Amino acid sequence: MTDKQEADDPTGATASSTRLGRLPGPKTSVCSRSYFVVVMVFFHVYIINVIVLLLYVHYSSGQEDARPGPPRDTSGVSGGKQNPLSPRPPSKAPLTRDISLPRIDGIRVGHVQKVSLVPGKVHEMRTLSLKPLLFEIPGFMSEEECRIVMQLAQLKGLMESQLMVQDGQEELAKELNISPEEIFNLLDINQDGQLQLHEILTHSRVRDGIWLTPENLQEIYAGLNADKDGNGLLSLEEFRLLSADAFQRFLLQQGVKRSQLVRNSRHTWLYQGKGAHQVLQDIKTRVTRLTRLPATLVDLSEPLQVVRYEEGGHYHAHHDSGPVYPETACTHTRLAANASTPFETSCRYITVLFYLNSVDGGGETAFPVADNRTFDEVSLIQNDVDLMDTRRNCDKSNLRVKPTKGKAVFWYNYLSDGKGWVGEQDEYALHGGCVVTRGTKWVANKWINIDPDFQRQARYEQLVSHRPEDEDDEELTSNFDIHQEL
Repeated sequence: MTDKQEADDPTGATASSTRLGRLPGPKTSVCSRSYFVVVMVFFHVYIINVIVLLLYVHYSSGQEDARPGPPRDTSGVSGGKQNPLSPRPPSKAPLTRDISLPRIDGIRVGHVQKVSLVPGKVHEMRTLSLKPLLFEIPGFMSEEECRIVMQLAQLKGLMESQLMVQDGQEELAKELNISPEEIFNLLDINQDGQLQLHEILTHSRVRDGIWLTPENLQEIYAGLNADKDGNGLLSLEEFRLLSADAFQRFLLQQGVKRSQLVRNSRHTWLYQGKGAHQVLQDIKTRVTRLTRLPATLVDLSEPLQVVRYEEGGHYHAHHDSGPVYPETACTHTRLAANASTPFETSCRYITVLFYLNSVDGGGETAFPVADNRTFDEVSLIQNDVDLMDTRRNCDKSNLRVKPTKGKAVFWYNYLSDGKGWVGEQDEYALHGGCVVTRGTKWVANKWINIDPDFQRQARYEQLVSHRPEDEDDEELTSNFDIHQEL
C-alpha cells in the first residue's frame, strides 16, 4: 500500500497502530478492504431505511390530510390525545369546494324522462311544474314495499305530528334584545304602521303552529281587549300592550281544537342505515339514484318519516325548508356551526314524497302557487280566500297531485346558486296536504339535508365521519327526532 493509500484509508488502521506504538510490519489489503465493505454495506442499509421511513411518514400524512375529517389535536392537552366519543372542533380553515350538486332539468311541464332506479326496470319521470321544479314517478314503490313500510311504522308507533311552541318567547326576545318596535316592524309586512289581519295570521301560523281564521282572530282580539278602537287593526301602541305569548296562552285557555292546528296527523321516523329493514335500505338507494346526489349526502340526511292522516286530517300550506340568514343555523349542521345562533331551521334541499296508499277521498298534495308568474306573500291571504288554507281552498291551488299507491313526487326546495351549490329558497315550493274527506292517507317523506353554507356542510361531514358508527346513528336520530316542522 502506498503512502497516499494509507492516508486515504477510511478505516484509520495505520494511524491507530502508530498511536499504540506497535511496530509497523507488512500488511495485506484483505482485512482493511473487507472491513470497508462491511461498513459501507451497513451504512447504505441505514440510509435506505431512513429514506423509506421518511417516505412512509410523508405518504401516511398525505393520506390523512386527504381524508375529510376534523384536524388532529396538536395542542398537547392530555398528551395530545382526544376523547373519540366527544365532537372534535371543526377546522376554521376555508375548505375547497370539490363537489357540484347535480340538478335535473325539467325541460317543460309534461316532459317525460326515462330513469333507471332498479336493475332491469325503467321508470318514467314526468315534469309537473318548473316553479318549483317538481316531478312525479309512478310505480316508484311496489305494493309489497308500501305494505311493509306502513307495518314498520305501526310497529314502532306513531305520535302526534303537531306540537305547539313552548312558552318562553318573551325570554327569548329579551335575550336577543329585541324591542316591541322591532317585532312590530317585522310583522308589518307592508310597513303601513298597522298590523292587518293577514299579517297577524301569518305570524301566528309560523310561530305558534295554530291555524287561525280571521273570525278566530277577531274573537282573540275581543278576549284580550287588544283592539281598543275596534277597527280590526293593531297599532304599535296596542301591540305594546300584548305579551309575546298572549295569543298562545289565550288559545290554551280556550282549548285548541285539532282542526285549528297547522298539521293534523300522526307520524314516526324509520332509520335507513346499516341493519335496517332491506326495503328501507332499498328505498334510500333508489332515492340516491333518482336525485343523482352523492350517497354521502343522502346517508347523512334525515331518516324516513312516515305519516298517517285520518279522516279530517290535513296539513296547511308550508315550506319544508326555511331561508338561511346569518342569524339562523341549519338544524342538521348545528354541531359544526362555528358560532351559536338563536334560531334554527330545517335545510331540506330536496323533498321526496311517497304515497303508500290510494286515498278514497281528498288528501291531494296541493301547490297553491306552482308556476305562478310572480310570488307575493301578502296576496296569499285576500279577503275570504286564503290559499294556504287546505281545509277550505285546496281547489283553488294551481296544482294538485292525487295520492296513488306507489307513486313518488319530488321537488327542489332551493334554487341553484349558479355555481353548483344551494341557492335561495324557492318560494314557489309552498305546498300542503288537502283534507282527507274519506278513508285514511299514508305517506312517507325522505328529505335530503344540505346546508346552503358550503363550509358548514363540509365541516359537518368531517365531524360525523370521525365519530364512531354507533354514535353517528344515535346522534343523527336525536337530531331529527326534534326537527322543526315548518
